[in-house]
Amino acid sequence: MNITVLGAGAWGTALAINLAARNTVTLWARDPLQVDAMRGRGTNERYLPGCAFPAALRLDADLRRALAGSDYVIVAVTVAGLRATLRAIRDLRCDTPVIWLCKGFERPDARLPHEVFAEVMSAGASGAVLSGPSFAQEVAGGLPTALTLAAADHALAVAAAQALHGPTLRVYSNDDVIGVEVGGAVKNVIAIAAGVCDGLGLGLNARAALLTRGLAEMTRFGVALGGRAETFMGLAGVGDLILTCTGDLSRNRRVGLALARGEAAANVQAGLGHVAEGVFTAGEVRRRAHERGIDMPITDAVCRVLERPGSAAEVAREMLARGAKPEHAAPTPDR
Repeated sequence: MNITVLGAGAWGTALAINLAARNTVTLWARDPLQVDAMRGRGTNERYLPGCAFPAALRLDADLRRALAGSDYVIVAVTVAGLRATLRAIRDLRCDTPVIWLCKGFERPDARLPHEVFAEVMSAGASGAVLSGPSFAQEVAGGLPTALTLAAADHALAVAAAQALHGPTLRVYSNDDVIGVEVGGAVKNVIAIAAGVCDGLGLGLNARAALLTRGLAEMTRFGVALGGRAETFMGLAGVGDLILTCTGDLSRNRRVGLALARGEAAANVQAGLGHVAEGVFTAGEVRRRAHERGIDMPITDAVCRVLERPGSAAEVAREMLARGAKPEHAAPTPDR
């Protein structure tokens, strides 16, 4: 199988390394200097240091050449870079199925990745999303990982999942694109909240409650957008939520820990050296939820902390002061 991975950040590099063990894989980066550096070192020291490239992995900065002959194109850029990357694929008249990895909403109109795909690509273009609990370092190292691949076209979902499936990378097919995308986006917001919770020393009980109510919030929002409730009980929902909220490699959790110390979000992002999508996603989720009258108290709290450095403890007190409610009451616009 010929697979092209567009984007040599941590996740794109990790997946390229993993897939190269059983496929012909080309990893493309926009910057020729980055490609030269990766060739010389045999690693991506900027984004995934210490993870050696397989000898068979191809590296290229020429997009036309990288796309030639591909059976699948995996777009491993941020949500902010998705539209431009899809346009480049379209302009080169590449009709290969596209699989995107990004998690979040495009600003300023809070569009999910599949909505961007539908706007940019020609009618009939094939697309899918790959998501689930996955830290790049572990995928590159061949540690066991399970993901969900969702496409509206059931046949594409099954075929692409089989193509990416391997000994340590289990890929399950799904047809709930909206549910999978919402799970991948909102869990980053909840992970910031979890980092704040841990940073304030609120305890394990509080963290468990936060994850549980965060899952309810994520599901409520996703169902309202057209996803299915059962998707949020799977890998792209609760699975990704648990990993991102509790794992020390989680960038979004680290943002929350820093916010609890009173640091400004912009400074935290600069120090990470990578994008923590939850910082940008929180406001877009809040905007879309408010438009539909969906109650998102944890997301609202994260937005307030991001907007007012040093407010974490105050916002936590406000959350704890919320009145008692039935756990499973039917959602209403004012709830």
